[in-house]
Amino acid sequence: MAKEKTIYTCTECGGTSPKWLGKCPHCDAWNTLIESLAESMSPVKNRYSGARQGLAKASEVTALADIDATDMARTPTGHDELDRVLGGGIVEGGVVLIGGDPGIGKSTLLLQALDSLQRAGLSTLYVTGEESGAQVALRSRRLGLNGSRVLVLAETQLEKILATLETSQPSIAVIDSIQTVYSEQLSSAPGSVAQVRECAAHLTRAAKSSGVCIVLVGHVTKDGALAGPRVLEHMVDTVLYFEGDTHSSFRLVRAIKNRFGAVNEIGVFAMTEKGLKGVTNPSAIFLSQHSSPVPGSCVMVTLEGTRPLLVEIQALVDGGGPSPRRLSVGLDRDRLAMLLAVLHRHAGVACADQDVFVNAVGGVRISEPAADLAVMLAITSSLRGKPLPKGFIAFGEVGLAGEVRPAPRGQERLKEAAKLGFSVAVVPKANAPKKPVEGLIIHAVDRVEQAMEVVRSLS
Repeated sequence: MAKEKTIYTCTECGGTSPKWLGKCPHCDAWNTLIESLAESMSPVKNRYSGARQGLAKASEVTALADIDATDMARTPTGHDELDRVLGGGIVEGGVVLIGGDPGIGKSTLLLQALDSLQRAGLSTLYVTGEESGAQVALRSRRLGLNGSRVLVLAETQLEKILATLETSQPSIAVIDSIQTVYSEQLSSAPGSVAQVRECAAHLTRAAKSSGVCIVLVGHVTKDGALAGPRVLEHMVDTVLYFEGDTHSSFRLVRAIKNRFGAVNEIGVFAMTEKGLKGVTNPSAIFLSQHSSPVPGSCVMVTLEGTRPLLVEIQALVDGGGPSPRRLSVGLDRDRLAMLLAVLHRHAGVACADQDVFVNAVGGVRISEPAADLAVMLAITSSLRGKPLPKGFIAFGEVGLAGEVRPAPRGQERLKEAAKLGFSVAVVPKANAPKKPVEGLIIHAVDRVEQAMEVVRSLS
């Protein structure tokens, strides 16, 4: 078999060079040439080899209407919260990339999932490049996975991993981690941009051609993004992120990309002595247990994928100085500044000389604007020192003109609040249900000042 040549490809224009240069000879961009493999036209014996081999067998051009579109069969992993973010389970030939901080529980969760799948009759393979087989066995015993028949391979060389996949033919394989895998065809070190990209591309082609589901564990940078080239996230079918503080017992797994399910879906887990366990009522995590209502606290209903979650928004308004601070945790700081301006202009609540701190309880990050109304009510409650009524919730987007805009799927939010015992809600007028929700008194508003008047009448 002819050895594949190493070339250098420009990340800006895609041009190639037989040797590394400081400046691309095609577009004159500096420091854009990275190491890659040239296409090999020689016949190959191993079906996985060949740097530019197709992802699947060649097919004819077909009209969309003539293609038989069927739902992909999903195999449950035995962990409901993991199945939720995967879109129902693992898919044949699917490639999943999962990242997170060191020690947050990536390897633990995947080892538990492999054990469940193996006990359900599927063949599994765990490829570890960071631990020895003995270390993996010790961890499995700590997790209570006694008698597990999960196959373990301690290997970092890509060619040997691909050969093992071809001979053992597992239904699902975990590569822990992609940054430790290297190919002999490249001279760069493991974890480099070229190695990560080429190894991930080979493993993706192996998954598509053989039908094995491959899960890649990825390192993250200090900023929390997946380390390596951005193209890594484009190659795979599903991208999952582990979130949460390593000092807390709760973990969130969020789907950032999913070709087989909903994006921004989250799974909630609790770290126990026996590994990660799914949380059946995740709203309880994000609600503080107050014996009585306290100023500066307002509960809202947010949507994470298809799941409505109740989250407590806490605000603290304190005497500032000539340069008051604006700090938000779990919420957009720039949006907080905008809401304070709207609150002053349209509701007459001035915080210009006050420090304002806002926090979403439980470490959850809220990106949707439906939290606007709850944030404003929590700030007003803290400033005036008056708590909101017991069992109170609010949600809705607030515009610069002071209008309260509807939130998507408002009916589901209200039903979730009523199910958890909340009794009073301030919501956008467009989200007011046609039929009353049992146990819930709903106040529909279309302006910020109306919401403030409703709260004053209830206090």
